Amino acid sequence: QDALARERAAVTARLAGMAGGRIELARGADRAIIPADADDLAQVLLDQPHATLVAGGTDVGLWVTKFLRDISPAVFIGHLMKDIRVEDGELHLGAGVTYSEAAPLIARHIPEAHDYWLRIGGWQVRNMGTIGANIANGSPIGDTPPLLIALGARIVLRRGDARRELPLEDFFLDYGKQDRAPGEFVERIVIPTRAGARIAAYKITKRHDSDITAVAAGLCLEVQGGVITDARLAFGGMAATPKRARAAEAALQGQPFAESSFDAAARALAQDFTPLSDMRASADYRALVARNLLRRFWLEQSDPGLPVRLRQPVGA
Repeated sequence: QDALARERAAVTARLAGMAGGRIELARGADRAIIPADADDLAQVLLDQPHATLVAGGTDVGLWVTKFLRDISPAVFIGHLMKDIRVEDGELHLGAGVTYSEAAPLIARHIPEAHDYWLRIGGWQVRNMGTIGANIANGSPIGDTPPLLIALGARIVLRRGDARRELPLEDFFLDYGKQDRAPGEFVERIVIPTRAGARIAAYKITKRHDSDITAVAAGLCLEVQGGVITDARLAFGGMAATPKRARAAEAALQGQPFAESSFDAAARALAQDFTPLSDMRASADYRALVARNLLRRFWLEQSDPGLPVRLRQPVGA
């Protein structure tokens, strides 16, 4: 029999024997922990509140390879919190659900965001990266927060046996700072599907595929009788955290669903954001793009047949 096949069988048997319990590995000062389940994870973090959680490793991996950061003790959780259910018009996703695992539900229940969802990284990143980690990492250019904030998503935080729920928008406090206590972790995300709302999500990057966001936007409006009765607009890449555009929302609230209303909202964005310049975009470009995304939303929603987006390069 082939030596590799024999080795594979032996390794498989050893791995199967580890199932059901916590695994801890150590070499020198370095430690790796694989919790048995979410309850075990909660206990690990009570004992090691400053441990580094590794889900898909799409971001933490860069901490090690680019910045040579010490992440010990590292707690590997990519196998945990995979539960998915739809209940009372809301998607309940365990924090360990990957982008790819969530994609069919997004396509079915929030189809307006499906194209946006497929622009999160490349397929390799979508297969490994998790929604919970994208939120917990707190990056101002994370792809999921603007859309989820616009939809009114909530998260469940757990520490030991105690759980608390809060609106996602309240989780982000400042650059690199989230409302999460030592030993606490994101356990679940609850996403309203907002049936009947007008929804859109946009991602602006230097290249179309597999690129990091310069500006991201999530928009969700309720319209009754031609009047905007509720407006939730959230942006990434425009501030130190993913953030709602409160002044722009106020400019839309109670106004007719008309071009003039969106022009007013676009102007109001200057009260909401003072973006920075970096390698991905200048401050002026970000501000202009954000205003134009509101105008794009109006064009797409006012006439769904209008060819607003280019599906291929001009002249192709």
